[in-house]
Amino acid sequence: MAKQWQGVIREYAEYLDVSDATPIVTLGEGGTPLIPSPSLSRRSGADVYVKFEGMNPTGSFKDRGMTMAVSKAVEHGAKVVVCASTGNTSASAAAYAGYAGIKSAVLVPEGKIAMGKLSQAIIHGAELLQVRGNFDDCLRIARELDEHYPVHLVNSVNNDRIEGQKTASFEIIDVLGDAPDFHFIPVGNAGNYTAYTRGYREYREAGKSTKLPRMFGFQASGSAPIVRGEIVTDPETIASAIRIGNPASWRLALEARDETDGFFGMFDDNEILAAQRILAAETGVFVEPASAISVAGLLSESAKGNIPAGSRCVLTVTGHGLKDPQWALRDLNGNDVTPTVVDADTAAVAEMLGMRA
Repeated sequence: MAKQWQGVIREYAEYLDVSDATPIVTLGEGGTPLIPSPSLSRRSGADVYVKFEGMNPTGSFKDRGMTMAVSKAVEHGAKVVVCASTGNTSASAAAYAGYAGIKSAVLVPEGKIAMGKLSQAIIHGAELLQVRGNFDDCLRIARELDEHYPVHLVNSVNNDRIEGQKTASFEIIDVLGDAPDFHFIPVGNAGNYTAYTRGYREYREAGKSTKLPRMFGFQASGSAPIVRGEIVTDPETIASAIRIGNPASWRLALEARDETDGFFGMFDDNEILAAQRILAAETGVFVEPASAISVAGLLSESAKGNIPAGSRCVLTVTGHGLKDPQWALRDLNGNDVTPTVVDADTAAVAEMLGMRA
């Protein structure tokens, strides 16, 4: 009989801070596919797998952390959770709070949230406020609300979020039998970079793997504080999920980089969009722009000779393309892509396809 996936808390309870007293708030998150990519393997000379986190319940990796954050919030008696978000966190917090029967308040930068994510937060019943400022302003306010008012913060500054997100590393090792040689991941608030490193470390300490992968994280060039070594006061990129100028997990990410002999790099928006198209057209995985930066990182580092032939590489792609689909309808020159119109005639269709009877 097939086994129903039970969500990351039940699947990995022995590695998480939960007990019989913890009410498990789950939508069945985790268990996402690890997809071999023959195309990216050919392009890079490596053995490449794509961890498709867009297959989580609300379409992003945030659900892994949110099941833990909301479960622990309910355990502590919280009636309201609050978060700052560029979009995915708001969708996830609203969905899990709705399931738990508590309220959610989400703060997003005005005009800086993709429609797909905004619609999710609203339909799940969040009290959504658009702040005249950037993500960092939203997070500052959310932290102050947590300190002075009866709400529970569920951003990744909350360690419960990091704990839930580390389970993706467990899944990768469970499938591959060991940790990969390299792991490529988008970096915005840097919590996921930290979480994966923690998960890989804990599974190695438990004897489930033999090594830590080198963790390679990537930021958009218009929003790359870690790469530049300074806060970006006005971050700008089409990759909205990583449009963050002062990452909350900055220090922890630097520690994780040092622990894994890792690396941080950056790419501009055109490079990100080109990578998004390569992944969709050649591997069949449609991701939001921020997620595709992992692909750009792999192709760039392999072209530089930094990825030995045959190395096993895992790319985390963090959110589904339907989160922010507008960029798929534009070419790399910014022009709208429109379907070709043809008469309802078989011969005419065949001719447009370049075929002859």
